[in-house]
Amino acid sequence: MASKLVDRIARLLTADAHGVIESLEERSLLLKQCVREAEIELNRKQARLDAVRDEVKRLREALARAAEATQALDDDVALALGGGKDDLARFAARRLLAHRHDVQTLQTRLAEREAEVQALAPRVDAQQAQFETLRVRVRAELARRDDTRDRNTVPCELPVADEEVELELLRRRQGHAGRAEGGQ
Repeated sequence: MASKLVDRIARLLTADAHGVIESLEERSLLLKQCVREAEIELNRKQARLDAVRDEVKRLREALARAAEATQALDDDVALALGGGKDDLARFAARRLLAHRHDVQTLQTRLAEREAEVQALAPRVDAQQAQFETLRVRVRAELARRDDTRDRNTVPCELPVADEEVELELLRRRQGHAGRAEGGQ
C-alpha cells in the first residue's frame, strides 16, 4: 500500500514538472501571439489614419474646385442680371445655390475628417511608442527565458575524430605498459 502511494506521488510530481515546462513554453507562445495581435491592430489603426488623411486631401482638392465653380456661377448670375436677362439669371442662381449647398456639405465633411485625424494621430503615435516598448520587453523576456533554458540544459558533446580516440588509447597503453615495466 505504501509503495502505491509513493508511486502515485512520483507520478504526480512528474506530471507537475511536465506541466510547469509546458506552461513556460505556452507563455512564450502567448507573448509572441500578443505582440502579433498588437502589431496587427496598430497596423489597422495606421491604415485607417492614412485613409482619413487621403480623404482629407481629396476633400480639400474638391473644395478648391468647387470654390472656382462657385465663383464662375456667381459671375454668370452677375452678368445675366447686368444684361437684363432675368430668366438666365434665375437659372444661374439656382445652380449657384445648389452648388453652395454642395460646398457647404464638402466643408462639413472636411471638418469632420480633419477632426478625426486630430483625434486619431496622437493616439496612433502613442500606441506606436507603446508597441515598440512592448516589443523590446517581450524580446528581452524571451531571450532571458532562452538563456535560462540554455543554462539548464546539459551541453552536448563535441564530435571527436576516430584518430584522436586511437591516439588517446595508444598513449594510455604506453603509459600503462611503462608503469608495468617500471614496477617489475
